[in-house]
Amino acid sequence: MKIDYHVHLEEGPYSFRWLERTSQAITAFHSPEGLEKGSKEYMTWQINVLKHRVDQGCYSEEWLDFYLTRAKQLGLKEVGIVDHLYRFKETKGYFEKNMILDESDLGKLQRYWLDSVMTENMNDFVTTILRAKEKWHREGVELKLGIEADYFAGCETEINELLSRYPWDYVIGSIHFVDGWGFDNPQTVDKFEVVDLKALYEQFFTTVEKAIRSELFDFVAHLDNLKVFNFQVDDVNFMMSWYKRIADALVETRTATEVNAGLYYRYPVKEMCPGPDFVKVLVERGVEFTVSSDSHYPDDLGKYTVVNADMLRCLGVQTLVGFDKRIKKYHSL
Repeated sequence: MKIDYHVHLEEGPYSFRWLERTSQAITAFHSPEGLEKGSKEYMTWQINVLKHRVDQGCYSEEWLDFYLTRAKQLGLKEVGIVDHLYRFKETKGYFEKNMILDESDLGKLQRYWLDSVMTENMNDFVTTILRAKEKWHREGVELKLGIEADYFAGCETEINELLSRYPWDYVIGSIHFVDGWGFDNPQTVDKFEVVDLKALYEQFFTTVEKAIRSELFDFVAHLDNLKVFNFQVDDVNFMMSWYKRIADALVETRTATEVNAGLYYRYPVKEMCPGPDFVKVLVERGVEFTVSSDSHYPDDLGKYTVVNADMLRCLGVQTLVGFDKRIKKYHSL
């Protein structure tokens, strides 16, 4: 059964690059006949389409229909759409408390980023997905409502309160920050050059383990995404010890994880997440998996999910995990 459980509708900051990528996504589904690319007429069409997209927003039925169209083209039977917790204005205090947002260079960069991406209301997102479920069902695709929530150690009660207000099908836990630094932001990549990588990985994996053991999450995403810009620790024993420790935490708490393709096709590391050695350890210890594209545009929906499902099957995994109202469902591979 083909599934994709980690799909986003939008992400800022809203730059010319964002406009260009959004235009690319739209033209993957709808392109005007008789207009030559590069012509003034084609550019005028693009401008009008992009203005309509911006005016309507990412929670419009039109934008969501692109995802449905791609799901049907690929034969996906379940799609889980999520949004990052930091997209929502209701979570401002949570992130301001846990991010570096001072007058340092890093703080200024991250303040700009947070103000640029935190533009939506959680209720609008939830209402959009719940409203669309019936339409998707009629078209042969089950649409699931999820949320990707950044975990900060010590803030378990606060995040639980933020998440308890809505009828999620599943909640993803993720780590994008270490000591208030958003390590996957390309604008802050220079920080990797001046830190002790081994100590950084130690701190990162410690936080991942705490997120798992909090039992707040149905699955924990991209377990080794600290490698995003290809800064990796060259110590096999160190890494393997953490792979085993994370795997044991997942099994003991009955928390699932994913094979996430986002780093493979969008970031310098060009590797699935978790990497191959990590995946083997997880499989050997009996961890449960789902698969995801981590798409942020409709034309990336489903990317490499079949490849990763086949990889898991070859390693001996027999089922993938799905969710409904936070109850696990199992799909045969």
